[in-house]
Amino acid sequence: MKKKGKRTLIIGVLLSVLFLLFTWLVQDIDVRPMGVNGTYIGFSTLNCAFHDLCSVHMTLYNVTDWAGLVPISVTASFALVGLIQWIKRKHLFKVDRDILLLGAHYFTVMMLYVVFQLFPVNYRPILIDGNLEASYPSSTVLLVVAVMPTLSEQINRRYNTNAIKRTVTALTYSFTVFIVVGRLFSGVHWFTDVVGSVMIGVGTFLIYRGFVCLIGNDA
Repeated sequence: MKKKGKRTLIIGVLLSVLFLLFTWLVQDIDVRPMGVNGTYIGFSTLNCAFHDLCSVHMTLYNVTDWAGLVPISVTASFALVGLIQWIKRKHLFKVDRDILLLGAHYFTVMMLYVVFQLFPVNYRPILIDGNLEASYPSSTVLLVVAVMPTLSEQINRRYNTNAIKRTVTALTYSFTVFIVVGRLFSGVHWFTDVVGSVMIGVGTFLIYRGFVCLIGNDA
């Protein structure tokens, strides 16, 4: 378990570093004013070609947008679990350590969202309700990729019924793939927005998962 945890942690850190490198490249390579209202976009040839290929599908955008409530519900559910344990045990550090790590993971994801909203790397290829919105990384993809696998991970830790584990895992990852693909082909993000989100979403999840493995089976 410890060896697996270290390996998972290292992969997560490497993916996060790769995301930082990719973010720098997005701001430096093939940057041209090809976006809506002349906004600049990195990897403009690739991004514009992919956007032209996919076009814009607002129904798919709306479906994936509303589906973003699912990971928010997951975070709220585990926050409630942690709060109940805190109240019952009368001490924050008596809350299950994996739940505390989960809280730290969710906080990290939230901070990533805030930072990239405050300091946009690029903007969406279309206006949303007449507004120009930050696009990198895709916040919906980041939220789903970083949060949904934690549901499967927690269920696998806390339940012994294999049928429940398999069902939740299948639904979780099917949902995650649907959102990533749906967001990619909806035309409301550049190709690099989704790629960056997957990198950092998987990276942060694996860092969380690595630390959970390192603390062993102590829930």
